[in-house]
Amino acid sequence: MGRKFFVGGNWKCNGTTEEVKKIVTTLNEAKVPGEDVVEVVVSPPFVFLPVVKSLLRPDFHVSAQNCWVRKGGAYTGEVSAEMLVNSGIPWVIIGHSERRQLLNESNEFVGDKVAYALQQGLKVIACIGETLEQREAGTRAVVSEQTKAIAAKISNWDNVVLAYEPVWAIGTGKVATPAQAQEVHADLRKWVHDNVSAEVAASVRIIYGGSVNGGNCKELAAQPDVDGFLVGGASLKPEFVDIINAATVKKN
Repeated sequence: MGRKFFVGGNWKCNGTTEEVKKIVTTLNEAKVPGEDVVEVVVSPPFVFLPVVKSLLRPDFHVSAQNCWVRKGGAYTGEVSAEMLVNSGIPWVIIGHSERRQLLNESNEFVGDKVAYALQQGLKVIACIGETLEQREAGTRAVVSEQTKAIAAKISNWDNVVLAYEPVWAIGTGKVATPAQAQEVHADLRKWVHDNVSAEVAASVRIIYGGSVNGGNCKELAAQPDVDGFLVGGASLKPEFVDIINAATVKKN
């Protein structure tokens, strides 16, 4: 059973209602492979989730960009996993590098969030990755510590997609070469094999999240351990359709 290609679009903190509707129209009109070939999930800001969900084609799904670590309550400004489930939102992104860096989300906090979201029935795009300083000091330790904190809290990986973000490549124009991306993804899969199980290592999708665009997506998709993408800026543009279509590289 091959790993189904996965393309996530993280819209981050962008958009107006008009702009969001325009992006959805572009996606709805796009010619892309069927759900048997590629799974497509877009992640608008919280306020736009209902409008995107109501207008988006049925073969694409929506994701929140974050959720709270436990049940709702006196947590001003937070959105709980239960609220997402209640709103029919199937996916959530957890541990994005921007939240780890800007909001100081620790490895343990991210692990707890992933576990809680899964318990509530959400599917999770769990992000891991390293900064330029960390990379120069040695990637493996940072990324394995982040993965370990998630693995320590969960037993079932069926609803987890791991997203590797080379933080040093995000928005810097520095792109990891396909060979560099493959090397980290292969290391990650080996870590999962050695520390979780051979079955999970074979089945878990490890997607790449470093400045993916229409120009580099096919070459990246051809790497054996790259199972898709978490796309930032390019997911707001028509080239997101080209990135989705890179899934055909795997099929061939």
